[in-house]
Order: sequence, then C-alpha cells, then structure tokens
Amino acid sequence: MSSEHVVTHYSRGDILARIAAALRDDGADPEHPTIETLAPYDQFHGRGIEATAEAAGLMPARPGDHVLDIGSGIGGPARYVARRFGCRVTGIDLTPEFCSVATELTRRVGLGERVDFECGNALAMPFADARFDGAYSMNVSMNIADKRAFYREIRRVLKPGAWLVLSEVAKGGGGELAYPAPWATSAQTSFLVTPEETREGLLDAGFEVVELASSLEQALDFGMRSRAAVARGEKPPHRAVMLMQGEAAKAAMANTARGLAQGAIVPIEVMARKVVAV
Repeated sequence: MSSEHVVTHYSRGDILARIAAALRDDGADPEHPTIETLAPYDQFHGRGIEATAEAAGLMPARPGDHVLDIGSGIGGPARYVARRFGCRVTGIDLTPEFCSVATELTRRVGLGERVDFECGNALAMPFADARFDGAYSMNVSMNIADKRAFYREIRRVLKPGAWLVLSEVAKGGGGELAYPAPWATSAQTSFLVTPEETREGLLDAGFEVVELASSLEQALDFGMRSRAAVARGEKPPHRAVMLMQGEAAKAAMANTARGLAQGAIVPIEVMARKVVAV
C-alpha cells in the first residue's frame, strides 16, 4: 500500500469532532478527557486498551526512558505508556490528521510535556541513529510490504540492546481472509506474513527474538464479551474502528471476526532486543 493509500484509508477529516461527540454521549467532558474516558476511542487496534496493557506488560520501560511509538495513530497507546512508566514517548505516524488529533488529545489530558508526535514514514524515520531506549508498534506492519526494511529502520533508531515490542496481525493457516479489513479494503493493499516470517525478518534485521506468542485466545474471548455487551443493549468496550471508519467498519469487523474464528489470521505479541554488534 502506498503512503497516499494509507492516509486516504485512515483519514476522514473530522476525527476530533467525532471523538468529542462520542465523549459527550458517554457523559464525559471532551475538553477535559481522561485516559480512561478516551480508551474506547483512541486505541485503534484489536482489543483496544486491553491489548495495549498486555503489550505494555512486555515493555521493560523505566522512568526517564525515551520510547518510540511507530504508527502512533491518535496517540492512545503513547499516552498510556507515558503514564504507566513515567517515561517520555515520541510517536510517528504517516497520517497528518492522526498526528494533529493525537497532539491535541495529549494536551487535553495534561501529558503534552512528555508525549509528542511527528508525521513521517516508518521506513525513513526523521530520527538520529541510536536515539531511543525502546520502541513498540501496534497493528502497523499489515500496511507495510517490505517488513525487513521496516525492522532495519527500527533497529537503526534504537540504542544498543534496546527493546522492541510488536503487537501485530499475522497470517494464519486457516484459508484466506475476506476483505475489507480494518487496515485494508482488499488483499492488494494488505501485507500479512506468518508468525515465523515475522521471526525470520526480525532475526535478519539484527534483533534477538525473546518472545513470540499468539494472543488468539484473548481475541476470541474479547469478541465474545463484546457481542454479549451489545446483546444486553450496552456499548461495546472497543469503539475506535466504528469511530474512524463509520458504516464501512461493520463489514471490516465482521470479516476480522470470521478470520480469527477460522484461523485465517492470528494476532501475535513479540518482544525482541537489538543485538549489539560484536
């Protein structure tokens, strides 16, 4: 998928206004939101804040560290990580609207001094070599064809021995995924690889893979709980895809649910470290 297609797929031009309306409907103040009130809307990946918290559990971040969020969206994970660890977080995203909304929401929750965002390409990041103590990326590489170039660029900006956490959707062995999906309208703009190909790509780029595990069971359980909530007349716990993509999200979410159930896709969590050259 070209950078122009990525921006067009994700940006609709009125995200901040839609978030404000959703918060008001929830009984929250859109001018003074909290990380908790934003969580159903600003975590644009499978299982939302639950997945963010689990990914953060793999991060050995410390107060004072400078952490990179690659594909930071509207900033939900960056704000969560900064508050949880007391660290500084810089996010980078290809979509200008995402970056501007992320910056404004971060100001509103009072984290503007510790969390910042830059608009840029993950394959050519505007950062110096060995700048960051750690990095993470959540549901981003599905839009990147050249995974090895992606991993090499991440390695470049990490300090020696720094950590990397990936939360991704991988290709499973249960047939082909139907499209649209939340990240692509067709198979021609989706670049899924298997968990083993993910491992191989990281090793080839100069990482040690410490842990690589499926979170399929958690995803299926989350889907069951979400459907039960809707059946009771409640709002689902994760509403970001609907907020971002409107009515088009219904088919994308249904295809994702079927893909998970049939094994066409599998969510994975990866913890790796930059190998120090001998």
